Amino acid sequence: MRSLAWEGESLRLLDQTKLPTEITYLRCRDYREVADAIRILAVRGAPAIGVAAAYAVVLAYRECLLSSDVSAAFHHACQEISAARPTAVNLSWAVSEMEKVFDRYPAKEAGDALLAKARDIEAEDIHTCRSIGENGADLFQGRKGLRILTHCNTGALATAGIGTAFGVLSVLHERGAIECVYADETRPLLQGSRLTATELMEGHIPCCLISDTMSASVMRDKKIDAVIVGADRIAANGDTANKIGTYGLAVMAAYHHIPFYIAAPFSTFDFSIASGKEIVIEERYPDEVRKFAGVYSAPKDVPVYNPAFDVTPSSLIAGIITEKGVLKAPYEAAIARYKKELSKLKSNW
Repeated sequence: MRSLAWEGESLRLLDQTKLPTEITYLRCRDYREVADAIRILAVRGAPAIGVAAAYAVVLAYRECLLSSDVSAAFHHACQEISAARPTAVNLSWAVSEMEKVFDRYPAKEAGDALLAKARDIEAEDIHTCRSIGENGADLFQGRKGLRILTHCNTGALATAGIGTAFGVLSVLHERGAIECVYADETRPLLQGSRLTATELMEGHIPCCLISDTMSASVMRDKKIDAVIVGADRIAANGDTANKIGTYGLAVMAAYHHIPFYIAAPFSTFDFSIASGKEIVIEERYPDEVRKFAGVYSAPKDVPVYNPAFDVTPSSLIAGIITEKGVLKAPYEAAIARYKKELSKLKSNW
């Protein structure tokens, strides 16, 4: 199941709001359509958002060629795309990378280079996902019968490749190491039950769907070996923002002495912020909580607090699985080394 595909003049997006009951595609010919798709979660998952944003910039550039001031119109459009969702740093990272390419060329000659860069970002994500999967699976070298708990969706629907945390699960399954993957349903939008459960079944990976409130009991009763989740933004000290409910899992894992791992690529790190206290947490629409499957399951006017993400402190994280290996505490030093090594490689793109 591919989350997106560039088709020459448009970006085709799998509408993930309709899964699993409908497989519907959106064909975006305008960058605003892509931004809207990101905003409503038709495309979601930090890496996939970054790739979609890169192609949105290509669409924006083609429209801006009609403007009297191509450069001003282009950078304004990039700001619109970046504002679609505030927490997933891959979005602003991808747009920034595209702007760097634009700035290297005369305004009306940047088209080919922008498209090539978007394709590079997509190809890099595919390669990165595989590397994350292999590095994460190596943590369990030689082990069989693993019981892994995961949260939200981090597979092919959330990336351009096999996924981040889900990529680890996929490689472990290839190696015959998985007994069962326990997937949280991930309220209120059910990315775990709608998306992750679908991908686990599609991949014939042994699995069991649980409600979010069952996680502590499952950790105790099912002897979970590890919790592996993705990330939407990682601060320089290792504090990590991920789908709401992740912080609670980390606390429960610590109590049960279960290693808690984050799986994420370079583009998810925000080296400009020192800690998770600086991460802006997106608050979403109250009806996402008031309704279930489009039907009100709560009083229509009840006040709602609906943060899309929470922040897990680095002290609760056993390791951050990346395309270059597994980062361990002390995270400030490990992340600084990681940034230095990867920045050298990225500068050659």
